[in-house]
Amino acid sequence: MRCPYCGNFDDKVIESRTMANGESIRRRRECLSCGYRFTSYELVEEKKFMVVKRDGRRQPFDRAKLAKGIERALEKRPIQNDTIETIVSEIEDKAVMQGKHSREITTVALGEIVLEELFALDKVAYVRFASVYRHFESLDEFIAEIKNLGGES
Repeated sequence: MRCPYCGNFDDKVIESRTMANGESIRRRRECLSCGYRFTSYELVEEKKFMVVKRDGRRQPFDRAKLAKGIERALEKRPIQNDTIETIVSEIEDKAVMQGKHSREITTVALGEIVLEELFALDKVAYVRFASVYRHFESLDEFIAEIKNLGGES
């Protein structure tokens, strides 16, 4: 590591401490050239959790985008904000667990997790989300989905 005082690259670590529940390390260092002491921090750089779109593009998982879609489906429904936060957290946890090894999940799999959670929470929100997610293009598709709901209740 380069000394911030003289620019030399030779130093020795005097002390190391684990910080932030083991997610970072603080190191006290001493430059071997000028004796200046300084601190460095090390963080584990994790590969971002990615969402694979239907066309194959990948983009980072966006919790805010997920929450916005769920809030839109639950708009004007008798569901409290803390319940929405809880369901978003549950969906995020399930998505991360499903894509644990590859660090990615398809939009299809993510959508199915959302539908499963909304189905258990609110049937109207479920149909709203399903209509966008499954690209309903006709009234018949809405009616078929609602009939399926009737058989599962």
